[in-house]
Amino acid sequence: MVRNTVREYGLLQSGDTVLVAVSGGMDSVVLLDVLSRLTEFNLRLIVAHLNHCLRGEDSAGDERFVADLAAVYGVPVVSEAIDVRELCRRERLSLEDGARKARYAFYGRAASRYGASVVALGHHADDQAETVLMRLLRGSGTAGLAAMNPRRGESYIRPLLQLRRAEIAAYFSATGLRCRTDASNADVTFLRNRIRHEVIPYLSHLNPSVVGRLTTTARLLAADEEILCAVTEDAFQRLSKRDDLNRLVLDLGGLRREKVGLRYRVYRRAISLLKGDLTRVAACHIQQIDQLALAGKPNALFFLPGRLAVVREYDRLTFSVDVPDLHFPGELVVAGPGDFSLPGGGVLRVASVAPSVALAGDGGRQRAIVDLAAAPFPWCVRGVRPGDRFRPSGMSGSKKVKDYFIDEKVPVALRSAIPLIFSEGKLILICGYRLSNDALVGVHTHAAVAVEVCGQPAKSP
Repeated sequence: MVRNTVREYGLLQSGDTVLVAVSGGMDSVVLLDVLSRLTEFNLRLIVAHLNHCLRGEDSAGDERFVADLAAVYGVPVVSEAIDVRELCRRERLSLEDGARKARYAFYGRAASRYGASVVALGHHADDQAETVLMRLLRGSGTAGLAAMNPRRGESYIRPLLQLRRAEIAAYFSATGLRCRTDASNADVTFLRNRIRHEVIPYLSHLNPSVVGRLTTTARLLAADEEILCAVTEDAFQRLSKRDDLNRLVLDLGGLRREKVGLRYRVYRRAISLLKGDLTRVAACHIQQIDQLALAGKPNALFFLPGRLAVVREYDRLTFSVDVPDLHFPGELVVAGPGDFSLPGGGVLRVASVAPSVALAGDGGRQRAIVDLAAAPFPWCVRGVRPGDRFRPSGMSGSKKVKDYFIDEKVPVALRSAIPLIFSEGKLILICGYRLSNDALVGVHTHAAVAVEVCGQPAKSP
């Protein structure tokens, strides 16, 4: 059966270096033994064991047992001890989540150290059935209910996943193997243990084939998930981009035209890319994001677990690890042409230009041409303040800067970082956006400068 799984899913290649996760329990001991017998693959095996420091001397005994076991098979062993209880306290994780996080981090370090092609895990069909039920109880979509695959990405494989626990136990007895027993596996205060010892036995009275039915369901959903992932990725590429602050930005116009199920998957994809996973992100959070996207309010914000910020900015929905703390502190005095470092990042470049360039008029959105007779030095450069007004070029009358930003759909998070240039108390330029009528060049211009911000973090995408 294991050979069939390995071949069907392409889990191993000849000459692979395989890190074998061995806890000392029956499943992992059988995994090591089975892999050692796949001689046709000429595998290089390395045993990996993490001491979770949860059971005192018993945990230390597990570590010694695994080291002795590796010696029996003549393979190297790598082990670490991590105080998982302290990790959970520090990062506010459940014991189950903390232990899982510690294990996978350890596997990653060990695989890198030994150049392992893959990490082999001892999950089997009964584990799969338990996982489906756990995720069903907690609330999950197709991806969650698809549960575990024989291959997880490029790094992890589960050669025993199509075997039942009873089949593994029979092999264990027939081969005379030894293992360690973890008493905590009988503790029904843990959800997985309760499902294993109470829920599945009860369901088996209703349907003796319940484990097989659950694993088949997971396999079918995994096949569907492959198709849905491809559709999601196509939509995500069409609807998303990175902005100047390295945030993920979704186009709300295009997003609203998609079906609700695809919108939900696009949100999850954005979160996963920024956060690395979807831990602690529940269905209610995804629904909140969708409400934000469809609401009439042009600007709004809320936080997901892990300080991931979702911001509605007019026709954009942005995802960032945190709300950008952008502002332009204090004031900068510009006495003449030159390069001036801006406190929020970037350089304000002021350069003299020839009269012929000046007569050509406005240099564009990013490079403005200013008449020095109309806007003499020294200039004051600062961030926006309540009540600031200017006379936008090409328009009649004056306008509040706040209203201008609203009309231009400048994201709220960026506004306070945009440099404003004043001459003799008049606002002459909103850098990167608009020149004032008070500073326009004309046929009588004799001296002018070009103004631009290089590397400006607050520039509109």
